[in-house]
Amino acid sequence: MELDPRTPGSHPELKTLKEWVAVESDSVQPLPHLRQELFRMMALAAEQLRCLGASVDSVDSGFQQLPDGQTLPIPPIILAELGNDPKKPTVCFYGHLDVQPARREDGWLTDPYTLTEVDGKLYGRGATDNKGPVLAWINAVSTFRALEEDLPVNIKFIIEGMEEAGSVALEELVRKEKDRFFSSVDYIVISDNLWLTQRKPALTYGTRGNSYFRVEVKCRDQDFHSGTFGGILHEPMADLVALLGSLVDSSGHILIPGIYDQVAPLTEEERKLYKAIDLDLEEYRNSSRVERFLFDTKEEILMHLWRYPSLSIHGIEGAFDEPGAKTVIPGQVIGKFSIRLVPHMNTSVVEKQVTNHLEHVFSKRNSSNQMAVSMMLGLQPWIANIKDNQYLAAKRAIKTVFGTEPDMIRDGSTIPIAKIFQDSIQKSVMMLPLGAVDDGEHSQKEKINRWNYIEGSKLFAAFFLEMAKLH
Repeated sequence: MELDPRTPGSHPELKTLKEWVAVESDSVQPLPHLRQELFRMMALAAEQLRCLGASVDSVDSGFQQLPDGQTLPIPPIILAELGNDPKKPTVCFYGHLDVQPARREDGWLTDPYTLTEVDGKLYGRGATDNKGPVLAWINAVSTFRALEEDLPVNIKFIIEGMEEAGSVALEELVRKEKDRFFSSVDYIVISDNLWLTQRKPALTYGTRGNSYFRVEVKCRDQDFHSGTFGGILHEPMADLVALLGSLVDSSGHILIPGIYDQVAPLTEEERKLYKAIDLDLEEYRNSSRVERFLFDTKEEILMHLWRYPSLSIHGIEGAFDEPGAKTVIPGQVIGKFSIRLVPHMNTSVVEKQVTNHLEHVFSKRNSSNQMAVSMMLGLQPWIANIKDNQYLAAKRAIKTVFGTEPDMIRDGSTIPIAKIFQDSIQKSVMMLPLGAVDDGEHSQKEKINRWNYIEGSKLFAAFFLEMAKLH
């Protein structure tokens, strides 16, 4: 790629995106100056919404207590609303304005906080995750304002600044506002994920949950010398490797008894959805730089990414992992693994199944070591009904703007906010992504295509019109 960095053109929408990307709103690194940037970012957004004529409430979210003892202020969560006509549907948009850390020396070709256009691609931290989509929604609203036309729907915004750090304080606010801010909301739209390909729009109707485990095997607090103790001990590392090896086989099948019992059965209708999805397997394999996947067909690969659980082993704490040869027997080791959950699996049931399985495997080893299993994180999967009005409206809007039917997709990762909204507010939640598959959220080449950003703004406007018709 010939790098010809240009300042994005005179489009006013691009000018605002450039201003927003320039704010280093990194919520991950707990540094006071970055927190100030986050507060500045939220203030910019609140001002932008006020200019649209929205009533805006910046809710104070208190302080975050960090493990090292320091406390940092949490940026306010914005609740904004525009229109309250009881005859119109009320659509609430969720987005976030914080970003992952980024430094030029990490491998960026341009400054990550200067929006730079190369070949129609707008590079910059937060361009696709999630400042671009938030602005596209604002652009759609301001289009009706500029044309002096009435908004076809009532609009609400909930915008936060701590998503990359686990959405601190958000769930509490959602529960608190259930009967106030959210009482009139009919539909919730999230635009914080990507299409499956570079050119074909998609609608997301499900995400996997996640149960993260640690399993500790301990003989004593300090390590042993293998010349002095090798051969007369139950070694913790050998126990742990056996435990981890008992979790999943070489074809990706999880070996924990009962783990598949709650998985929703595959219906014929769902099978058709997978058939219709546009995915070039060869291109997908090449871009992933993987020799061979566990499955050979598009349908099987997508199903095992989205609608079946998977188990991944992430690492071992306490083991010797540096270069060189050190003849040590670790006295205590901790293995880490996680299971991506799908409907209708339940985190507490999975926790029990995992614990029972590991205790059974461990007991058969007759080891004198101590073993302890704990679940560090339990996030439920989320699934929507694709026959809901807003899915129909979004499909029609995509047909209008892009001239094609969308891919109906799920996301293999976990986006907890969807489940929080669905459970707390009990309203339909939809994910309407704007970004292409190669946008590189969190990476050193994060970008949003100018085309996706502009057409995405049109898509949101068309969606408002279709929502009004369907309601």
